[in-house]
Amino acid sequence: MRGCGHQARGTALGVIALGLPAIADQLSCRCTLSCIAAGGKVGHTQEYLKQIVFGGNDGIVTTFAIVAGFAGAQAEGVGQIGAIAVLVFGLANLMADAVSMGLGEFLSGRSQRDLYRHQCDALRRNVLADPEAAQGHLGRLLHERGLDAEDARKASSLLARKPGLLSDILLHYDEDLRPPDGNNPALNGLMTFLAFVAFGIIPLFPYFVMAATDRALAFSVAATLIALVLLGALRWSATAEGGLRAIGETVLVGSVCAVVAFLVGMLVGGGG
Repeated sequence: MRGCGHQARGTALGVIALGLPAIADQLSCRCTLSCIAAGGKVGHTQEYLKQIVFGGNDGIVTTFAIVAGFAGAQAEGVGQIGAIAVLVFGLANLMADAVSMGLGEFLSGRSQRDLYRHQCDALRRNVLADPEAAQGHLGRLLHERGLDAEDARKASSLLARKPGLLSDILLHYDEDLRPPDGNNPALNGLMTFLAFVAFGIIPLFPYFVMAATDRALAFSVAATLIALVLLGALRWSATAEGGLRAIGETVLVGSVCAVVAFLVGMLVGGGG
């Protein structure tokens, strides 16, 4: 069932002419608001930004949690922990979580696509069975969102000629669902996995070359902050939002999680 999403492209100009650019933006196959504003296609970084940021941040925090947990326990006198132990636990946890995250993103994408198609099929049958009711419902939705009554009536009348497009719009407004055309769950899962591994291994770098000492922890903290800054800069580059906000939010979220991991290590170590 690909009719619902693909019919959107055929009537996008008609929607824009009626003063509904937001709807056209949502129903364009692989376009985003920033892409339209720039007058071009989204790049690979923008296309997979969600997966890169989600996987990268989780990878950094998850791996540093191992490092911080060991360091916190060691600070409480539990015993000397070698760099090999940190690497073994860190790499094992990194790969296991990366696979889990990648497969989770894949299954989530498949489920979202299947849900949309099921809902779109059901709604399209209802639209075909009672087009006047669907047209009236859309007219009310458009009126609630700012169009005057006459423009809303004209817009809903035009859109009612395309049941697939009408179904897409109703799903967006009523269920907050968007056409999944162009989304590839397998690639999304792969990008999540790669981002998790690429960023998540950075906090472990010091333990490849030195013993598990306070000095190694200090280098790991620095490496973690650098990784978070790089991830924030990537987000800044892809979204063109404020650099301070993009980098600051990324570093803040990661730092909070890292501090929690260190404190848990101290508490568990002290209790032993």
